[in-house]
Amino acid sequence: MKKILILGSGALKIGQAGEFDYSGSQAIKAFKEERIKTVLINPNIATIQTSKELADKVYFLPVTPDFVTEVIKKEKPDAIVLSFGGQTALNCGMDLYKKGVLRKYRVQVLGTPVSAIILTEDREKFANHLHKIKVATPKSFAVTTVEKGLKQALEIGYPVMIRAGFSLGGQKSGVVRNEKEFSLLAQKA
Repeated sequence: MKKILILGSGALKIGQAGEFDYSGSQAIKAFKEERIKTVLINPNIATIQTSKELADKVYFLPVTPDFVTEVIKKEKPDAIVLSFGGQTALNCGMDLYKKGVLRKYRVQVLGTPVSAIILTEDREKFANHLHKIKVATPKSFAVTTVEKGLKQALEIGYPVMIRAGFSLGGQKSGVVRNEKEFSLLAQKA
């Protein structure tokens, strides 16, 4: 490997996604110790990752398939890492994989394989996979209305955890202990 593309944390405000900023910064340092050039895409200038002494090249661009594809075309990286940019980077990596961009430009994915990311992003598929290998999971269900959620919560029994289908940083999720709390939180999700 001579050049690696890193999809950065891209937090929207200072202090958000700090764990990805830290881990991404450490990844850049590790690649540099191995004398591997690093190219970083991160839209947020308020991160450690984007410090001029870290990555060899920084693109202050949104972490989206279109922008990342253009950087891949220009930089021709040997590999990409998706694990240091949170949900945004994972979603982008899955899109690049599904659209054939990574295969077309011969970009290897380092770390967690995209197939594993895809599996873990679908809660039902992931739970089914865990059941196949005899790992117990809590009862869960997906609903599209508050009314259906209330019905399912009564079936499982309180307390229950509510989580929006896709949420960054755990927003719009939490434990509820009764129907009133359920309704209040579910309407926000």
